[in-house]
Amino acid sequence: MAGRVLAIDQGTTSTRCIVFDAGARVLATAQREFRQHYPHHGWVEHDPADIWCDTLATARAVLAEAGPVAAIGITNQRETVVVWDRNTGEPIHRAIVWQDRRTATVCQTLRDAGHEPLVSARTGLLLDPYFSATKIGWILDAVPGARRRAERGDLAFGTIDAFLLWHLTGGRVHATDATNASRTLLFDIHRQCWDAELCALFGVPEPLLPEVRDSSGQFGETSLFDGGAIPIAGIAGDQQAALFGQTCFEPGAAKATYGTGCFMLMNTGRAAVTSNNRLLTTTAYRLDGEASYAVEGSIFVAGAGVKWLRDGLGLITHASQTDDMATRVADNGGVYMVPAFVGLGAPHWRPEARGLISGLTLGTTAAHVARAALEAVAYQTRDLAEAMAADGAGRPEALRIDGGMSANSWLCQFLADILETPVERPAMPETTALGAAFLAGMATGVWDGIAGVAAVDRRVEQFTPDIAGAERAALIAGWRGALARTLI
Repeated sequence: MAGRVLAIDQGTTSTRCIVFDAGARVLATAQREFRQHYPHHGWVEHDPADIWCDTLATARAVLAEAGPVAAIGITNQRETVVVWDRNTGEPIHRAIVWQDRRTATVCQTLRDAGHEPLVSARTGLLLDPYFSATKIGWILDAVPGARRRAERGDLAFGTIDAFLLWHLTGGRVHATDATNASRTLLFDIHRQCWDAELCALFGVPEPLLPEVRDSSGQFGETSLFDGGAIPIAGIAGDQQAALFGQTCFEPGAAKATYGTGCFMLMNTGRAAVTSNNRLLTTTAYRLDGEASYAVEGSIFVAGAGVKWLRDGLGLITHASQTDDMATRVADNGGVYMVPAFVGLGAPHWRPEARGLISGLTLGTTAAHVARAALEAVAYQTRDLAEAMAADGAGRPEALRIDGGMSANSWLCQFLADILETPVERPAMPETTALGAAFLAGMATGVWDGIAGVAAVDRRVEQFTPDIAGAERAALIAGWRGALARTLI
């Protein structure tokens, strides 16, 4: 048991459990994909029962292989909301996913009423359906009697981490950590507490809310697995967990995670940098009551664009084929994809935007379209990097990357070329789960604080810029032209 930690990595399309040893090596892993529900255009839902069932199954599988562990850490898809009955633990509605756009009109109404400056000043966020608060309000209004039950304290709200923690502890603990709380539009990131005025603005009764704790610490125990009680000792939203797993502890250190979407975070230390370019200010992690902050840019579609090539168009049968397809053509053939399938995130924040492919000719092939989907990820990442630099957060000396798409070496090189910055890919790519493990292990003595985590050997592969400035400028100009058409 000494030195082993179980990380529960609950993502948008799958639930994965990994056991790490004290050297951050993977001892066992198990993963299950689960069903996505699309009841209406722009709506995305998950069945919380699927998530809970898969969490138990994958955790039991890795524990059976790796043996007892010292602690459990949880990392999760952020902003996705669940409301459940405190007595039964049963959700009153399917979980509404971070990608869901059903509350876009509500957000626009609040913007028109002049509320965004207050919201941004306290939360570091923007009024967008991406975040949790308007989703909570929608559930309370859509389910008969829910608002009244919430006001009485009969219901509980949580992002996925809080839902899992509740069930792992048998309903004894209703809590979340500061990183997840900071994504709800209800949490004052400066005072590090729920904000009563924001709760009133969004119509969210305060009795619904979980207790907010540090990212590393004792959240409770679970006895659902063989071997006795196991402490749950670390929680962080997936992007903050990846930042921690990439050991981005110093101001200026940055990472980008390429999964369903892409999320780029730069550590800004104890300073909560206010963005003038519609980026987000968020809690990076909170340790011993002290918050560290990050500036964040969110791209809604990255790997989801490749998934669309597979499931929507049938151009590929496996995501790995895009690497070969991108090299099959000499260039992009003038084809650009703006993957605004669920609107555009930072720095544009245009929920009504829709996807576009431009530059098609009779010479365009499936390889050109696949390459355009990959290139779009790099162009959007550059847009985020430029916005961060304009906000005074600086440019990173290197961008540390992870997530499923980071396995594509062609994309890694193209990222370095477009960013004009070295790109570092870790040899062990499961940095999101590793971040949760680090947080839990720090609280239980597996690692001796941040210094102990930083001392863990991190082997990386580096990609350096390798195209001429004129070629880079031409590619970026083509992207900006396609983007301008989308934003009309």
